[in-house]
Amino acid sequence: MRPAFVFGTRPEIIKLAPVIRAFERRGIEPLMIHTGQHYDYEMSKIFLEELELHKIDYHLEVGSGTQAYQTGMAMIKIEEVLMKEKPDVTLVQGDTNTVLAGALASVKLKIPVAHVEAGLRSFDRTMPEEINRILADHASEVLFAPTEDAKKNLEREGIIEGVYVVGNTIVDSVLQNSEIAEKKSRILEKLGLKPKEYALLTAHRAENTDSEENLKKLVEIITSLPITVVYPVHPRTEKRLKASGLWEKLKAKEHVILTKPLGYLDFLKLQKNAKIVLTDSGGIQEESIILNVPCLTLRYNTERPETIKAGGNVLVGLEKDRVLHYVEKLLNDEEFYRRMANAKNPFGDGKAGERIAEILLDLYEKGKLRVKSSRFI
Repeated sequence: MRPAFVFGTRPEIIKLAPVIRAFERRGIEPLMIHTGQHYDYEMSKIFLEELELHKIDYHLEVGSGTQAYQTGMAMIKIEEVLMKEKPDVTLVQGDTNTVLAGALASVKLKIPVAHVEAGLRSFDRTMPEEINRILADHASEVLFAPTEDAKKNLEREGIIEGVYVVGNTIVDSVLQNSEIAEKKSRILEKLGLKPKEYALLTAHRAENTDSEENLKKLVEIITSLPITVVYPVHPRTEKRLKASGLWEKLKAKEHVILTKPLGYLDFLKLQKNAKIVLTDSGGIQEESIILNVPCLTLRYNTERPETIKAGGNVLVGLEKDRVLHYVEKLLNDEEFYRRMANAKNPFGDGKAGERIAEILLDLYEKGKLRVKSSRFI
């Protein structure tokens, strides 16, 4: 059996790494296809090196562009590789343009698609990621849902066959790498920080950064926070901030530490030792509850509702008063902080990668890993 892994952003690399390792432990060498959706060195290559995933078979160098351009170019280039290599299954993870391109290119070549982290829904179809994840699920033959809630989302859309609840591979990755990060990373010393005396903030989603109005709201929130805030800035967001005249406003604030995108181990150490995390990233919502760090999500919906139900995450949007209310409460109400920090991780036991490899191998050995004419046959 030869599986193909298609990825293009650092969250995909992080979450697929446990599955890749699970196959390698079984003596199976995967085909590694990197679209280059995150084209910046710091945002991709460092992650590959840190996770010891050096052998990339194809760098497609798709780079930036509009949604249609990026997805279309990725499809063209992925198709060329798949036609040449003829893998037995294509694995994609999450909801990026790379995921949609990989799923469509593969299924049209009658190569079965396995979607890792299937069934997530924000129920907001204005989000490009929501369209990507819906279409990828419907193109997939094997769907690895991280939770029962995700499985129910698929069932509501008529996807019943081929669904497996396996947990989330982010748990595998965080558990495997957080201890390494504690030992190897010197990011706290480099930035002059002490554990639990700062907030970590990330914001990169289009709804927050492509709108100048929302970007101004974000900057107003950051500059008003009553705690030191570390903000690793996505290159695209930095460009938008500078174009809007907001970059200098952030730089002028002594309590705001702006950095370039960080390597995975440095970021993980910052996240683990933060007092609070503020983010618009779905993956970071997951990581925060695994690491027992309260999370405030700078969005009005989330495809990770399990984190809300568990009590480790609160949706605050870009409403400054709401954000500051919860930040102040976390800083001054010890009982409230303790409840959020101790929320139970809903994403599994850290063995999702092993389960995924076992299921795919079993399907392959039984001759069931194929594109069927109907989900109900």
